[in-house]
Parts: sequence; structure tokens; C-alpha cells
Amino acid sequence: MGPEYLTILMFGGLLVGLFMGHPLPFVLGGIAVIGAYLGPGPQVFGIIVNNIYGRAMDNYVLVAIPLFILMARFLNDSGVTERMFEALRLLLARLRGGLTLTVVIVSVLLAATTGIVGASITVMGMIALAPMLKYGYNKHLSTGVIMASGSLGILIPPSIMLVLMASYSPVSVGELFAGALVPGVLLGGFYAAYVLILCHFRPDFGPPVEAEERALTSTGQLIAMLAKFVVPPIGLILGVLGALFTGLATATEASAIGAFLAFILYLIFGDRSVKTVFNTFLEASKTTVMVMFVIVGATAFTGVFSSGGGMQLIQELLLDSGLTPFWVIALMLAIIFVLGMFLDWTGIVLLSFPIMLPIIEAMGIDLLWFIVLTAVILQTSFLTPPFGYALFYLKGVSPPEIRIVDLYLAVIPFCLLIVLMCIAMAVFPGLATGLPGLLLR
Repeated sequence: MGPEYLTILMFGGLLVGLFMGHPLPFVLGGIAVIGAYLGPGPQVFGIIVNNIYGRAMDNYVLVAIPLFILMARFLNDSGVTERMFEALRLLLARLRGGLTLTVVIVSVLLAATTGIVGASITVMGMIALAPMLKYGYNKHLSTGVIMASGSLGILIPPSIMLVLMASYSPVSVGELFAGALVPGVLLGGFYAAYVLILCHFRPDFGPPVEAEERALTSTGQLIAMLAKFVVPPIGLILGVLGALFTGLATATEASAIGAFLAFILYLIFGDRSVKTVFNTFLEASKTTVMVMFVIVGATAFTGVFSSGGGMQLIQELLLDSGLTPFWVIALMLAIIFVLGMFLDWTGIVLLSFPIMLPIIEAMGIDLLWFIVLTAVILQTSFLTPPFGYALFYLKGVSPPEIRIVDLYLAVIPFCLLIVLMCIAMAVFPGLATGLPGLLLR
């Protein structure tokens, strides 16, 4: 089978398998086996096994993934998140849209400490959505800000997505962490600005907390709450990123530092029970195994696709198309955006990077800038229907009056803000390359 028909078969089969509801790792692996027999032949299996072992099983950088996941689980199970939200809610009580602004701030902190999107959205949905609806906040604004802010976990470092991207590119983890930090925080700032501007012109969308409730907590008590529940997570962020950016630790070593500091916070704030610790390790193991299964399946898929000539075909089509670099990048981002409606970020990265990065490198475009730009647009993979995970995470903890259609409408302005962030990075590439150039290059 020629590369043209192999490309149609493999990507068509991928879509069919996903629409039938099968798990992504097994769809990727199954299509790889079928494609191998119909394309390059069964002799390619030896090469694929070596690729899986060398890229996934024997990759020191990927050790950071289970450690960052463990760090996230310890923080999530410590209960510090709920207390941090309450402290910031009271701090911003007199501000229009104060609760939604609190959601953005806490979500940015969660993104920099846990990085688990499902946990961030679920926690914020349980502790923030009910109070916002109770105080008369607009339901589309409330749900949209929870989903969009919670999805920042895959962009703001330390992020397992950035670790995975680094392992599949010549860019180091440290460079990607530094490159994604400014765009990630700035995107959170876009969300906050949108909330404040909207509530300024539409005060009924985000009324402030009643003065009587705020008066129940004195200024001294509020300062104590901020010191106890907000400062420690910030210390964790500085500990992990500081060790990495200053060169004191590699990404894997920094993830171990983060897991240790998160365990200390769990001992301070958590229930310290053996059962909770066991469940923490169990849930971290489940997430790690899921990621590794996707890596194995995607490595097999791209290996067969490459051996059958599919990657060379696509690269030649784009390089010989006569399109300028601007339109090639725009086309790639559009493809990633559409893939995000059906796949999660893991599958998109593992499928697109082996095809796109050689093209970007051949065109002389800064790989760091393009990878960070891809990380930003991948935010939409959690928000866009029909398979946006953030929609289902929040729907699972929402009251009955929040319909799935409401969630679809709620994400529209935030998807537009993500596109605006991409445009800002295109106009000002230094947003992604400035900090790495200052710290690491």
C-alpha cells in the first residue's frame, strides 16, 4: 500500500475507532498493527519495539511525569486548595466579580502546583460554582471561568505536557518551562481582565459578597489565613521552578523535590491516614499508566506511519506547497485545534510532533516558540465540544440547572481569548523566547 492510501487508512481508522468509543491507546496500537501489515510489512515491528523502548521506556526525562503526578495528588488530597480558595474569596469580597477572579487566581496556583486539569476543574466546581450561583453570578460566566482557568494546568509549569513535549523535541524541559511561564500566566491575566471588564459593565453578572459575611472575618484572621493557606503553595512553586531555572536540578530532580514538598504539605494539612496515602499512590499510578499507554500506542502509530512513507509525504506536501511560513503555521494550529475536538493533548502531541517539528525546523522557525504556541492552542482541547474533557468534568459536579448546552456556550469567549493569546505570541515572539533567553540560553 502506498503512502497516500496508508495515510487515509490510518487517520480514517483513528477517527472511526474514537467515534466508536474505544480508548485512545488501544485505537492507536490497533491501527498501527493493521497499518504495518498493509503498509511497510510485519518486518517493521522490530523497529517499532526498539522505538518504544528507546523513546518511552528508557527515557530519563519521562521519569518526571509520575513524580509530578504524585506531587499533584498529594496537594489535591491535602485539602489546602479549599482553604486557599476561601481565603482569597474573602480577600476579594468587595470586588465585583470577586468570586470569579478568585477562581482564576486559585486555578493559576493550582496549575503551578498540581497541573491536573481534571482535579482543578472538579475541585473548583465543587467549592466555587455553588457559591457563585448562590450569590447571583451569571451561570455562563461562572462555568466558563472554572473550565478555562482549570485547563491552565497543562500550560503553566511544572506541566507533564511540557515534559512530554520536551522528550519528543530537541528543546529541553527547562527551556519549555521558562518559555511557557509568561504565556501561561498572561493567559490567566486575560481571563481575569475579561471577568473584571465584563462585571464592570454588567454588575449583575458578578455581585460582591455581602458585607455582613465579610465582617465575620477580621483583618487579622484574614492575614493569618493567607499566610497559612496561600504562602505554602507559592513556596512549593518557587521551590520546584527555582531549582530548575537556577540549574540546581534537572526536570526529573525538580519533580522529586516537588513531590517531597507536596508530601510535607500533606502531612501538615491532610488527615495523615494510611488509607489516604494509599489512595494517593493508587490514583497517581493510574494516571501514570494511562499516560504511558498513550505514549506506547502513539509511538507505534507514528513509527508505522513514518516507515510507510506517510510522514515524508505530508512534509513534502507542506514544504512544496508554496505557502509562506505564516500560513504553514496557521494551518498546523488549525489542524491541532480541530484534533482537540476529538483527542486529548497526549494523543495530539505524540501524533503531530513527529510530523510538524521537522517541517518547522526545515523552515528555520524557532522550535521553542512554535512548541509553546502549540501548548497554548492545546488549551482548547479541553474546552471544545464534542469531547472537551473540561465540559464533562464540570458537568459531573454541577447542579441540575446547568445544562451541557450552557457549558458549550460558556467556553466560547475563553476560546477566543486563547486565540488572542496566540496572536499576541505571533506579534511578540519574545513572550515565549524572552525568559528562556534570559535564564537558560
